[in-house]
Amino acid sequence: MPDYLIEAMPTRVSQEVLALLSGVETATVGHWRHWGFVDRAVRPVLPGRRVVGTAVTLAIPGPDSTLLHHALGLLRPGDILVVDRLGDDRHACWGGGVTIAAKAAGAVAGVVDGPCTDREEIEASDFPMWSRGLAPITTRLYDLGGMLNRPICCGGAVVMPGDAILADDSGVLVLPVSEAEAVARAALARQERGKGNEQKIANGAKLGELSGASAKVAAALAAAKS
Repeated sequence: MPDYLIEAMPTRVSQEVLALLSGVETATVGHWRHWGFVDRAVRPVLPGRRVVGTAVTLAIPGPDSTLLHHALGLLRPGDILVVDRLGDDRHACWGGGVTIAAKAAGAVAGVVDGPCTDREEIEASDFPMWSRGLAPITTRLYDLGGMLNRPICCGGAVVMPGDAILADDSGVLVLPVSEAEAVARAALARQERGKGNEQKIANGAKLGELSGASAKVAAALAAAKS
């Protein structure tokens, strides 16, 4: 008997929080936060996209995509389907047909901890997608089981159903809803300060002076002489 563990669809992240996150770069958060980032090998198929949404979590075994096909019928506008491939890097579970179904349901992106296929069809659908590259061997409907809306691991990051997802050219960030607003506001403030520093540098200021790096180097050199 196949083993399917399926929970209810998660509460969606509020539009207010998503609106804040939509102005954030993942790399800005990476200036101070060290967890919640999906492995950098999970890269965008389409460059130049930034998406935010609610995580719907899925875990499916290597050659099988039965539960993925079922999950596509449950997706809602604003969802991002995050797929744990349970270590498989051979079979592409996501291709043109899955892309069309996900987009038709209103999903805003897919994130797969494994390869996808049919890049041309993904491009034609203009559907943001993150994966570990491409593969020609696809999954099939083997009815092996899987988990939907349970805790999963994607690229080393724990993903809970209902987490906030921010994905851009630099990578994918997973944020618990309880932390998402504070992280977004801190990142936006840092980005605003960064713009100010860029203007100062354009006017002749030195980056090391602004960041404090030059002061650290000077202090170390002075200590070495004493």
